[in-house]
Amino acid sequence: QVQLVESGGGLVQAGGSLRLSCAASGRAARGHSMGWFRMAPGKERTFVAAIRWSTGSTRYADSVKGRFTISRDNAKNTVFLQMNSLKPEDTAVYYCAATVRPLGSMISTNPTVFDSWGQGTQVTVSS
Repeated sequence: QVQLVESGGGLVQAGGSLRLSCAASGRAARGHSMGWFRMAPGKERTFVAAIRWSTGSTRYADSVKGRFTISRDNAKNTVFLQMNSLKPEDTAVYYCAATVRPLGSMISTNPTVFDSWGQGTQVTVSS
């Protein structure tokens, strides 16, 4: 059974930091890559960052480059999203996702490629 459990969301002032965690079990923990997506009120779910389990290769949305860092702990099957210099426009529900598809060296930003999803965690950045 695939399970993704997120934690670490909350309320922070602009310029502050938060660290999200996503613990994976089952097939998700042995898959290709993990990603973070976010959904702001009234908007579609958008890609934030992703990382390959095997190599640690990463990919980021332009809007978060230089501010967010995705990392993983293979021993604990956990992926992290360190968010620094947060802005009010980062306010959203953040979702962890996993794919077991054999993507090779590609790191997908397409949410339809990801097979499993966490329940989401709210991040609110006040101005």
